[in-house]
Amino acid sequence: MNDQILFYSTDNYQSFRGQQLGKIDVSYQIFGKKLHTAPVVLVNHALTGNSDIASDAKGWWKYLIGKGKVIDTDKYTVIAINIPGNGYHNKLIENYKDFTAKDIAKIFISVLKFIGIKKLHSAIGGSLGGGIAWEMAALEPKFIHYLIPVAADWKSSDWIIGHNFIQENILNTSPNPMQTARMMAMLFYRTPASLAQKFKRTKTKNGELFQIESWLKHHGEKLESRFDLLAYKMMNHLLTTVDISRGKSSFEEAVKPIQSTVIQIAINSDLFFVKEENLKTKTTLDKLKIRNEYHEIISIHGHDAFLIEFEQLSNILKPLFK
Repeated sequence: MNDQILFYSTDNYQSFRGQQLGKIDVSYQIFGKKLHTAPVVLVNHALTGNSDIASDAKGWWKYLIGKGKVIDTDKYTVIAINIPGNGYHNKLIENYKDFTAKDIAKIFISVLKFIGIKKLHSAIGGSLGGGIAWEMAALEPKFIHYLIPVAADWKSSDWIIGHNFIQENILNTSPNPMQTARMMAMLFYRTPASLAQKFKRTKTKNGELFQIESWLKHHGEKLESRFDLLAYKMMNHLLTTVDISRGKSSFEEAVKPIQSTVIQIAINSDLFFVKEENLKTKTTLDKLKIRNEYHEIISIHGHDAFLIEFEQLSNILKPLFK
């Protein structure tokens, strides 16, 4: 499996908001079959993820991607591109508010065309990654066969914009910005039932903290040790900018040209990207006669279930990756 870090740079990039942003450096990884020998699957990472989707050590979706797994690297070429500014083998971006998810989608498409990809078997992504996949499909309506947003939506809802507005304030004002922002976010990524099952109001061995407090502290410190503040600000900002209807009169106008089969995968207990929004999207897609499916992961774990419930996710995806 070839999983080395590869690089691409845009020329003088102009954003969708009209700013000249110069050269944008992009890093990516390729897993599985050699390019141009097999169908190509693009996997878009989420807010704190990266292009390491399948390595034995740290691959964050290695339970889904690999030899003999549902996305089989003996049958597919699998590509993951780092969002510019995420700090994983790329530069941090000071002017992060000049970018939108649509810009990231355009840059991803540029990378794929640079390496000679004319059509994707599928574009799959969780959370922010799913939103970017939606944006790619809107920009290149014939490019993706299966569009698979997981725990994601074609837009940033008021709920998500509000959540990330508070995150931005924490990141700009807290004496411990990364830790505090991450601790707050973790509560939205899980559910009360998930945390109750996990901790049962127990305390640490020394009795100083409840286990939930210790767990939140651990996640805050862990993220701070491997992620940069500016990268967090960039990703947090992008999560508020997903909207394939931007520049169009409506979602219907934006989605109508898309020739992908849309496979929405929601989580019944997601408190972040709530399933009701995905069901509304399905109703619209049905009315427009756009090929689509809606699936639900049943879990008490909320938004993070797309990183936990691998058996359910595998069973949903299997028919697409025969």
